[in-house]
Amino acid sequence: MPMLVGTSGWQYADWRGVFYPAGVPRRAWLRYYADRFATVECNNAFYRLPAPGVVARWREQTPPGFIMTVKASRFLTHVRRLRDPAEPVERFLAHTAGLGHRLGPVLLQLPPNLRADPVRLDACLGCFPSDVRVVVEPRHPSWWTSEVHGVLRAHDTALCWADRDSRPVTPLWRPA
Repeated sequence: MPMLVGTSGWQYADWRGVFYPAGVPRRAWLRYYADRFATVECNNAFYRLPAPGVVARWREQTPPGFIMTVKASRFLTHVRRLRDPAEPVERFLAHTAGLGHRLGPVLLQLPPNLRADPVRLDACLGCFPSDVRVVVEPRHPSWWTSEVHGVLRAHDTALCWADRDSRPVTPLWRPA
């Protein structure tokens, strides 16, 4: 698998004149970005699921082979805290279906105060179809157990590695 390089988002106003030339309109930023990078993380889905038409435009504005990681809705991760995941996962996938093959990993960024619950994690990961790649970013240290590692491996789910001051704050597991 090749290494893809991109950023966390593309819609930053302070990038105008630095990354985006002054003459490039905001509606063309994704196309401009995708001509220079192979991937991007879409964070705004965490706050509000994008309308299917918006997602279809993202696909139209990116070349074949471009990969968009989409952060799962906070409704699933922060409000429900992985409880009763079937409907939120289904809704999320319906909203992002327009990306087609450009949909990369779905990022489940867990709240920093959510303690490990391997049973809930297992149930949540089981709601994703096997062809959807998922990456989990636990942020509470209680998640670093062999049981959690086993759940990630069982679902072929990646672990988001995090660092602070160039030092890992997560185990360097490679479950997927």
